[in-house]
Order: sequence, then C-alpha cells, then structure tokens
Amino acid sequence: MPSVLDLAPVVPVVVIEDAADAVPLARALVAGGLPAIEVTLRTPAALDAIRAIAADVPDAVIGAGTVISSGGVGAAVAAGARFLVSPGWTERLLDAMKASGVPFLPGVSTTSEVVALLERGVSEMKFFPAEAAGGTAYLTSLAGPLPQARFCPTGGISLASAPSYLGLGNVGCVGGTWMVPADAIASKDWARVEALAAEAASLRGRP
Repeated sequence: MPSVLDLAPVVPVVVIEDAADAVPLARALVAGGLPAIEVTLRTPAALDAIRAIAADVPDAVIGAGTVISSGGVGAAVAAGARFLVSPGWTERLLDAMKASGVPFLPGVSTTSEVVALLERGVSEMKFFPAEAAGGTAYLTSLAGPLPQARFCPTGGISLASAPSYLGLGNVGCVGGTWMVPADAIASKDWARVEALAAEAASLRGRP
C-alpha cells in the first residue's frame, strides 16, 4: 500500500453515530475521489462502521482515527482498518502501532515530539491540532531543521485553508471534516457528500 500521505490530498475524518450510514457514506467519498477514510473511534458504532466499509467498499482504504490505546490498535486492525491515526502518542501506543503491521500516523504538536519519533524511525506523522498548534507557519519552521519529517495536518482545516497546507513541501495531505458535514450524514444526503468530496479531491497546493 502506498503511504497514507500519498493516497489523496484530503483524508476525510468521519464520526459515525449509526453503522448503517457507513457504507453509503464511504461509497460517496470514494466516488468523489477520496479513497482514504479515517473513521474515528469516538462512538460505539465506529468499529462496526470500519468492519462494514472494509467488507463492502473495496475501493476504500479504511483507517481508524482517535486511536489512543494498544487495545484500540488491536480492535481497529481486527475490524479491518488498513491504517491508524492517533491524536498523540506514548511509547506504549507507538510500540502497539508499530507491531500492528499496518501504516500509522502518530500525532505530534511539538518539535520534541517530532524528534522523538524520528529517533524511533517514524518519519510520517499527524500534526494535530493543526490550526491551534501553529498552522502553516509552524510547519514551515519545522522544514528547515527536520526535512525528513512529513505530515498530515488535521484540526481546524477548511476548504479555504487546505491549499496553503498542501503547498508546503513537508505536507503530504490534510485531514478534514468539511466534506462530511453532520447534517448531510443525518439527512443521508450522499450526493452532497460526493460533491464535497470531489471538490476536496481537486485541491492542490498553492504555488
């Protein structure tokens, strides 16, 4: 599997309350050009949603987000997650993600965390919460001393701000929620989700 950072310019970050929504939602995102989908482990339906997408939407690259424990790593991979994303990391969590056999993006928000991951042989990470932690200015400042680190910034990023992130050399993709608005999911407006996904999939970095 290619790097998660290279699958699409945007990774939808999805909160699913009803597992019955998982397959039509994933199909809409894939049809719009966003195959990598992060289902957050924030709801009781999350693992069932991952399981359903893994079984019924073969073109989706389904991942689990908000992975914060070794137990969460195991449960997500058992459900069919093909990548893992955490908002932060500890040594125990990192060990579990490394042992999982699937790609992972541990979350960082400080230079020391980036250096510690590089020391452990991890060069691809999630920058979270991106806007609150310094945004594009912070990532630009990391590129000089730490050029080997690549990021998926997530947290507060919008359709308007995404191109500024995607224009940075150390950013492979961004994570966002704007293409999966809660009201569209609640009303099962999958056509709207597909249209928003297509708009996001067409994004490229600003020169």
